[in-house]
Amino acid sequence: MQVRHPNLTSEKTRTFPDSRGQTILTAVINEHFVTGEPVGSKAIADKFANASGLSSATIRNVMAELEEMGLLEQPHTSAGRVPTDKGYRFYVDNLLGVLSISNDDLSRIGNEFGLVADDFAETPDRLMERTSQLLSVLSNNVGIVVSPSLANDRLQHIEFVNLSEGRVLVVLVSSPNIVHNRIIRLNVALTREELERCANYLNAEHAGKSLAEIRAEILRLMHEEKALFDKLLQTAVILCSQSIEDDDDQLGELYIEGTSNILTKRDFADLERLRELLATIGEKSRLIQILNECVERDPSKPGNVQVVIGSENRSPSLQDCTIISAPYRIGDSSAVGTLSVLGPTRIEYARMISIVSYVAKVLEKVMSRETSNN
Repeated sequence: MQVRHPNLTSEKTRTFPDSRGQTILTAVINEHFVTGEPVGSKAIADKFANASGLSSATIRNVMAELEEMGLLEQPHTSAGRVPTDKGYRFYVDNLLGVLSISNDDLSRIGNEFGLVADDFAETPDRLMERTSQLLSVLSNNVGIVVSPSLANDRLQHIEFVNLSEGRVLVVLVSSPNIVHNRIIRLNVALTREELERCANYLNAEHAGKSLAEIRAEILRLMHEEKALFDKLLQTAVILCSQSIEDDDDQLGELYIEGTSNILTKRDFADLERLRELLATIGEKSRLIQILNECVERDPSKPGNVQVVIGSENRSPSLQDCTIISAPYRIGDSSAVGTLSVLGPTRIEYARMISIVSYVAKVLEKVMSRETSNN
């Protein structure tokens, strides 16, 4: 006979499912993922036909308990039940166990990144673009990669090339050996000698610092009286400011693939909410901020995959979505990029977490290898 400890809460007030409840919650989540429909007790009973003590009536009672705990909900009076955001959260935090990536996924990722090809070479931009495509294909959802912010990356070398009509080509090499080219427009005319002098100064005095740090330091110097008459510093702050004034440089570049996949999901049947979701995905600065917040959600777990489920998203347009994100770095760079899968809350959590974690590590390895060969 089972004796209940007197200090434990009763079945009616328990908020943490027992082992049987956890088994049935997992079964409901798995069944709902496959069908997309509310799950009834009979469907679960069929899966446990040979399990002792798990009759349809027992399962019905346990599912009712899970509903009382807020882990399941009944969308219609006569329907079965579906997982809530709280149910998915409990599942992700407690029931996934030790995660591993399948051989099929390993093979597809390896082939995409050329892990078996010694002569594989690709630019960082193309690598990040292909990574977003790969995440989209593997998840059948939206794959997103955000490059490290140029403004926060470390300067290794910089050159300025005079073009026509007040335009200057900025050639910036950031750590580790990533080349960025951009054209800026100046309101003042600078000679080739002035540009060379400025580049030599920046390379000699500020290598290893980010452009944002360099600009801040030069601005500080220019506020000192002696610096007011130094044309070199004035030129340097103009060029640095112009080189990182674009929001793209402050936020990083966005590579997104598979937006059309969400149009096929029954989870986004509400057209108004779908329009809001598509608008958010199309707004670069807002989306990058959301993804950065996802990665920084739990700072006690640096480098780990972060999972933000449904109502945990601060943006109302994403509260029917799950975002699975991981950070990545290139070599010893201090700047951090992000890669993510965005889809409905009805997603393959175990598989997607494994894929995002593994792809982040592979992307770091491949990009570090390629940039070191440049």
